[in-house]
Amino acid sequence: MATHNDLGHWGEDLAAEYLQDKGYIILERDWKSGHRDLDIIALDGDTVVFVEVKTRQNRMFADPETAVNYQKIKNLRSAANHYVKYRRISYDIRFDIITIIGTIGNEPEIEHIEDAF
Repeated sequence: MATHNDLGHWGEDLAAEYLQDKGYIILERDWKSGHRDLDIIALDGDTVVFVEVKTRQNRMFADPETAVNYQKIKNLRSAANHYVKYRRISYDIRFDIITIIGTIGNEPEIEHIEDAF
């Protein structure tokens, strides 16, 4: 497995642990809708939260949340719409971004942007 994939999986694991520590219930991870995927789907009270996780080693080129551009948001909304219909969700929904800056084995910087778009 490539190093960037290891970093991404590490970031998603950290994000899931972070959410659980905040009282969220993880419903799904890496849920696929065709070629689109949802990193984490969680329940926060009565709200289903679709969480996009962006992990970077540093901020050298850009903040990780800038990778969630118009096309990415469009794909996330499409996948979430499929999930809502597939699971017959009647709860409110929300889209969050969690950014992880750091490297495996070191203390990461975690930022949680609620209701990001």
